[in-house]
Amino acid sequence: MIRVLFQYDTGPQLRRELDALREQGIEVISHPESAAPPGPELLESIQAIWHVLQPVTSDMIAAAPQLALVQKIGVGVNTIDLDAARARDVAVCNMPGTNSQAVAEMTLLLMLSALRQQVRMDRACRSGAWSLPSQQLEGFGELAGSVVGLVGFGEVPRRLAPVLQALGAQVIYSARSPRDVPWPCVELEELLARADVVSLHLPLTPDTGHLLDSRRIGLMKPGAILVNTARGGLVDEGALLSALQAGHLAGAGLDVFAEEPVAADHPLLALDNVVVAPHLAWLTRETFSRSISLAARNTLAAVRGGELAFRVA
Repeated sequence: MIRVLFQYDTGPQLRRELDALREQGIEVISHPESAAPPGPELLESIQAIWHVLQPVTSDMIAAAPQLALVQKIGVGVNTIDLDAARARDVAVCNMPGTNSQAVAEMTLLLMLSALRQQVRMDRACRSGAWSLPSQQLEGFGELAGSVVGLVGFGEVPRRLAPVLQALGAQVIYSARSPRDVPWPCVELEELLARADVVSLHLPLTPDTGHLLDSRRIGLMKPGAILVNTARGGLVDEGALLSALQAGHLAGAGLDVFAEEPVAADHPLLALDNVVVAPHLAWLTRETFSRSISLAARNTLAAVRGGELAFRVA
């Protein structure tokens, strides 16, 4: 039986799916992400780690002598020690596309929530108020007629762009090279200057860290909205906070933060023009079904021999 450590606190429905993998010779042991990192007593018999967000460190890899695979449930591998994995000849794979639909839908939700000031409306309604101050009511916006700038053009923007167009938005994007799509590719600084809504869709790398710093945030259109469902480290959060407090930006929709879990006293959480989620844009029942199926295939291939899908290291 192949033993897998799944870094996730599984609920009953997902647990049933995981238990069914025993028929394929895979035993999945859940380790909640909120718990302390797994110790050697657990790792010594593990042949694969299915990783969500809790870092896979060099110490974990060293403590797992039978480890053959670190499988990212998602796309970003910045929380995996790739050098340590390579040194041990442990394969690292991700799964682009499995959560793209979920992230595209959450991105749209954050755009609309920020434009319609959902946090303020929710708070007002729950407190017994039936309206907002007139100045805030006058700030409600629509996607129709807006310019939406997509920074990066991978699978999520490919799904999102036609939906935005159908809603009446004008879509532009920036990328390292133009794609064969009907929307114009522009330089990042032009995108920032033109877009009413800027949405980030890039991996976090040494080149993209703090891509939106104070200078680039200052280039954004006054009254614009920033949405980030990619990685928190893409944005200088201090600069974003200042732009929101000063009124240069009208709002933000954030599923990710530079440090996660985000601290309860993080100043961005205190702003009622910021819509937030705890890095769950990727998470739906459908995403998990697709992800578990691919993770199981890669685990069998890594341990028993076979071709790995989406190997990155």
